[in-house]
Parts: sequence; C-alpha cells; structure tokens
Amino acid sequence: MSLRIGDAAPDFEADTTKGRIKFHEWLGSSWGILFSHPKDFTPVCTTELGALAKLEPDFAKRDVKVIGLSVDPVDDHNRWVGDIKDVTGFLPSYPLIGDHDLNVSKLYHMLPADAGSSAQGRTAATNQTVRVVYIIGPDKLIKAALVYPMSSGRNFDEVLRLVDSCQLTAQHKVATPANWKNGEDVIIVPAVGDDEAKQRFPDGWKTLKPYLRVVPQPKAN
Repeated sequence: MSLRIGDAAPDFEADTTKGRIKFHEWLGSSWGILFSHPKDFTPVCTTELGALAKLEPDFAKRDVKVIGLSVDPVDDHNRWVGDIKDVTGFLPSYPLIGDHDLNVSKLYHMLPADAGSSAQGRTAATNQTVRVVYIIGPDKLIKAALVYPMSSGRNFDEVLRLVDSCQLTAQHKVATPANWKNGEDVIIVPAVGDDEAKQRFPDGWKTLKPYLRVVPQPKAN
C-alpha cells in the first residue's frame, strides 16, 4: 500500500549530512519537502539537488523545510555534494538522509518490505521507485506526492507552485485552477454556499457556471 494524501507522514530517526535527526521534531511547525533519490552520483539526481539548492531561499520564505534522501550512506552524500556544486553552481545546505539500511524508503513505501536491509550491492535501477516528492503540512499529514521516473528530472518550480497552492487552500475555502500561479484568480469551493461566500468574499465573484465561481486570490492570513 502506498501513502496517500491525508495520511500521516511516518516519523523516523536517521543520520543526515547535518547530523542525526528525528523527522517530526526536525520539521516542527513548518511545512516540509521530502524528496528521494535511488542512488548517489547519478546524473539526473545531481542536477536536481542543485536545482533545489538554488530555490532554497524561496522555500524558506514560505516556511518550508527541505530534506533529501538517497539510498546510500551519509559519507557518500558528503562526497557527492561537491560534485553537485561543481555541476550546478549551488551547494545544498539542506540535510540529506543516509538511507543505507533502506529503512526510510520502506517506511514511505518507496521500496517493498522484502527489499532487504542494506544499500550495498543495489543499483539505481533496483532502487528506481525511490523517486518521490512528498509535501508535508505542519500537521504532519501528506498534502501532495509527485512520482517521477529516473529518466525525467523533476521541475522544482512546479513543486514551489504546488506548495503555494497547498498553503493557500489550507487557509481559505478556495481551490486553484489549471496552470494557476501565485497571485492569479482562484475558485470558490462548491461546499461554500453563496451566503457564506458573500461573507468571505464581500467584493463579489464571477460565476462561470453554477458550480464554478471565480474570485481574486485571498490575501494570506
């Protein structure tokens, strides 16, 4: 069974490039991004780690803590970050979890329970399902999950956009339409009747269909 939106993000204790952490304690009251990799020193993942390092300030502005995971020991991670800086120009300051015992990968259902207990001898191909981005709320529940194949680099601008949507819709009774970007119009959710909508959106809205009411994006609380 895979983890679903609304499930509790499993807690764990693990070594990282920034020391040993207890995940829920480390996350605190912040939002979190947990993104995983099948192997160190792999080409696509190298570019991804650098791309996310570049966007770290943007996630920090949104009170989002970033943490990576790769199915290798922390010592390998520490050597790998030098390559990431060389290739992308950005050095990750977020922690990278050493999952050499496969504990976290199995806990998050990215590897089956019978995958063994050691990364030794495993290849990127045998770990190819460890390619997930989880967005986790301050309540420690999974808000979104994106799964990518090894051959397709992840778009972290899209992850940032998705965080904006998750945070906005957690505060207000709205949804975001296709291709929405921060600052654009949003949709009043159908569960909000017109009487309640008048209280929430006193400046009014545009009705495209009885079930589709568009309103300017509410301001953050």
